[in-house]
Amino acid sequence: MPDGFQTAGGWIEVIAGVMFSGKSEELMRRVRRAMIAKKRVQVFKSHLDARYAGLFAVSSHDQRTVQAVPVDSSAQLVSRLDPTAQVVAVDEAQFLDDGVIAAATMLAERGRRVILAGLDTDFRGEPFGPMPHLMAVAEVVDKLHAICVLCGAPASRNQRLLQGRPAPYDSPTIMVGATEAYEARCRACHEVPARDAAQTRLL
Repeated sequence: MPDGFQTAGGWIEVIAGVMFSGKSEELMRRVRRAMIAKKRVQVFKSHLDARYAGLFAVSSHDQRTVQAVPVDSSAQLVSRLDPTAQVVAVDEAQFLDDGVIAAATMLAERGRRVILAGLDTDFRGEPFGPMPHLMAVAEVVDKLHAICVLCGAPASRNQRLLQGRPAPYDSPTIMVGATEAYEARCRACHEVPARDAAQTRLL
């Protein structure tokens, strides 16, 4: 539970932000604290993310890990729920379908603590998957920032790179990668060529 937060019954926490901002580390920190408090915890992750420690663990960029159940849909998540779990955590929630919103709400209404982490915006800087809705229905939202690799300002955007150059607007929304394909950047340094040209014409 975040410091100072009190509620009766269950609730939803969302950890949002850009890549390299520490979302997975924060999710794992909360999971470990729940385990120390002797809560029964179950962790899920999108099957799309097999980076670092592989498919059956949530892992951070600095190689810390916690065991997790990979799922490819909200329905699969619900079907694999441990009915005795008191805390349910989901990493990379942006990759799941909108059904995760109803699943998280259902769990909270049944007295569970639900922790979800994910990117709130895609490489274009636009809302990503179910994350904006999850942030709206959550009791607790923490938006984390990284450091812009170009100017050192707080980074709030995911810069996708293709062969070292900014990816065009019409690139696929989902492309799993790490430092070889993405950088954390601030609003001013974030580049999406086709979008930026269109915005310039409107000014």
